[in-house]
Amino acid sequence: MKIFYCEQCTILLLVILIFINIQTLVNAANETVDGEECPPLSNAGTLQQTQLIQRLTHVCRYDRLERPIEYNNVTLKRMPIVVKTRIYVYFLQNLNSDLLQFKMHALLQLSFLDMRLAYKEYAPERRDNILGQKHLSERLWLPHIFFANERESGILGTDEKDVLTSISPDGNVIISTRMQATLYCWMNFKKFPFDQQFCSTHLESWMYNTSDLVLEWEDHSPISFDPEMRLTEYNMARFWHNTTIVHSDNVNLRHGAFMGDYSSLSFTVDLKREIGFYLLDYYLPSMMIVAISWVSFWLQADASPPRIMLGTSTMLSFITLSSSQSKTLPKVSYIKVSEVWFLGCTFFIFGSLVEFAFVNTIWRRKENIELKKVNSKYIIKSTLTPRPARRQMGGNLSNESRTRSCSSLDNIVSSTVSVSNGTVNAGFNNYLTVHTLPIITTECADSGTVTNNESGQHNSNNDHVVDIDKDKKNEKEHTFTTMTPQEIAMWIDRRSRCVFPVMFLAFNALYWTFVYCF
Repeated sequence: MKIFYCEQCTILLLVILIFINIQTLVNAANETVDGEECPPLSNAGTLQQTQLIQRLTHVCRYDRLERPIEYNNVTLKRMPIVVKTRIYVYFLQNLNSDLLQFKMHALLQLSFLDMRLAYKEYAPERRDNILGQKHLSERLWLPHIFFANERESGILGTDEKDVLTSISPDGNVIISTRMQATLYCWMNFKKFPFDQQFCSTHLESWMYNTSDLVLEWEDHSPISFDPEMRLTEYNMARFWHNTTIVHSDNVNLRHGAFMGDYSSLSFTVDLKREIGFYLLDYYLPSMMIVAISWVSFWLQADASPPRIMLGTSTMLSFITLSSSQSKTLPKVSYIKVSEVWFLGCTFFIFGSLVEFAFVNTIWRRKENIELKKVNSKYIIKSTLTPRPARRQMGGNLSNESRTRSCSSLDNIVSSTVSVSNGTVNAGFNNYLTVHTLPIITTECADSGTVTNNESGQHNSNNDHVVDIDKDKKNEKEHTFTTMTPQEIAMWIDRRSRCVFPVMFLAFNALYWTFVYCF
């Protein structure tokens, strides 16, 4: 019994000794860890910058996954951190009209206050900022800012040299990053090449909504450009910046699966296209091509080979010139101003070809055309609806045409004369008996007067003579002019030499008025 009791006491003593040893080891380990985890800042004034940063960002004092926390002194509520933003643009690459994008090289500078990094209380003699590159920024908490309209972006040069980090004694952190970005820009080409594009750059917070982080522009010169920056195709007229709030929900997933309101900054540049290139390489050559197509009006109407060659060559040259300008533009559904110019010039070049076909057809006619008056109305009317010459018409009227045009009146006259002479055909007596029928006198075009006697004089004793054209005898007869088809063709060419340039000048007046006034 005593032996069993001694064994139990021995076991109990061993357990107590083991527990005491473990506790001693744990306490020693805790003292060692505390000595490593929380290095003192009492001698911060004598430390090097690297040592000071290591102690300031030690895990016992600093958590880089948690944003800086500030509280309102009155309401004691947690306040969002304010991130000031500034952008310095080195250069803007010309807009890519086909891909609807532009490239930008810029310096993005973010500044915020992090009181956890303030060291003026520990080292008041230190007045210079702590500077470092990317390795310093990797130890700090940084706001996650992204370009909302980016196609691609990256840091210029190497990551190590193009990221500058600065920490002031009062805890103000400045992160400067040289970066390049390809940004999307919606463009409107309705007035191309006299268009004006507005391209924006949008910066938004990715992780933190407005309750945790707020983006603001710097109070002084938030947007600035390199004085030596030049654009070849555009001229930057002005720029402005704006601050907005972007709402994210289940439909708008631009911020991932997080819903809420996110702070957003944007700045817009107003770019006006320089038209000197298009005036010299498109508009002036197209005007000259249209003017060259008018040379055919000075060629003879039957000169088919030179006029056809001139018209087709100018048409093909203008189509080639226009297609070279439209290759760099996207295929949009609306009509551009440049296309209106293309259609107008095509109309004038095609009109010169149609005019040649028209006058060449007239030139090859054989019949002369008589005109009531020599003016545009009667010439065009007679040309479009040609009729035989009036002299030829008069000759035909004396034979067959006269019989057709006055046949009914001649039958009446012949019947009346037969009745008066008593030589009526027996066939007529069976169907018609005429007792007293007046003698009718008629006049037909280009013919003599039909009377009741062979001498052509009226019977003075007859009171029943009716003259149908009695009221027209005193009217002035119209005079007609005969023109050959060759004369009409040359007349049309002469008029075209004036009509086409005047119409083209009117088209230019309307076109340039719309371009610069609307």
